[in-house]
Amino acid sequence: MNNYTIDLSLQPTTLDLWHVCLAGTVLVLALLLIVLLLSMVISLSRRSKQKPSEPIIQYIQAPTPEPVVKIVEKIVEVEKIVHAPAPEPVVLKEATPDAALQLLGLLQKEARFIDFIKENITEYSDEDIGIAARVVHEGCNKVINEHFTLAPVRNEPEGNNITLPKGFNAAEIRLTGNIVGNAPFNGTLVHKGWQITNTRLPKLTQGHSANIIAAAEVEL
Repeated sequence: MNNYTIDLSLQPTTLDLWHVCLAGTVLVLALLLIVLLLSMVISLSRRSKQKPSEPIIQYIQAPTPEPVVKIVEKIVEVEKIVHAPAPEPVVLKEATPDAALQLLGLLQKEARFIDFIKENITEYSDEDIGIAARVVHEGCNKVINEHFTLAPVRNEPEGNNITLPKGFNAAEIRLTGNIVGNAPFNGTLVHKGWQITNTRLPKLTQGHSANIIAAAEVEL
C-alpha cells in the first residue's frame, strides 16, 4: 500500500473549471451575507425611529370633549348657511308718468312753478325774488291743499326723544347719525315726516296729452 503525502505549501499554477466555480460560489455567498446583514440593520433602525413617535401620534389623535363640541357647533352653523332659503326676488312696480305730469301742470297753472324754476334769477334783486317766491308759494300751497291730504308720519314734537322698536317700518323712518347694532333704537326726532293719506287729482279727458304741462299762448 502506497502512502500519499499532500504538501499544503504548494500553490496551484493553473486554474481549471472546478476552481473557478468554487471561487464564484464563495463570492456569491459573501454577497448574500452582506445583503442580509444590511437588511437587518435597516429594519432595526426603522423600528427604533418608529417606537418613540407612537405615543405622540396617539396623543394627537385622541380628541378632547371641548374641541369636539366646537367642531359640531361650527358644522351646524355651516349647514344653516348652506340651507338658508334664497331671498324673494324684488318686484319693481312700473309707475306711469301721467300723474306726475298732471301735478306739474297744476303747479304751473296755479303758481307758475315751471316759469319760476327755469328763470335765471341771478339777474334780479333779492327783493324781486322774494315777491316772486311769495306768489309761487301761495299757488303751490293752493294745489297741495286742493288735491292732497297730508299728515305727519310721527305725531311727537320735533326735538323729542323717541324709541324705535324692533321691526319698525324703514320706509317711514330714515335713520341718520351713528347707526350701531340692531333695534330698538333711541334717538331724537329731527323731522316728523309727511305722508299723503288721500289724493284728489282731476280725471283726464280722452285724448288729453299729459305731456303738455302748459300750452303756448298766442295773443291776437
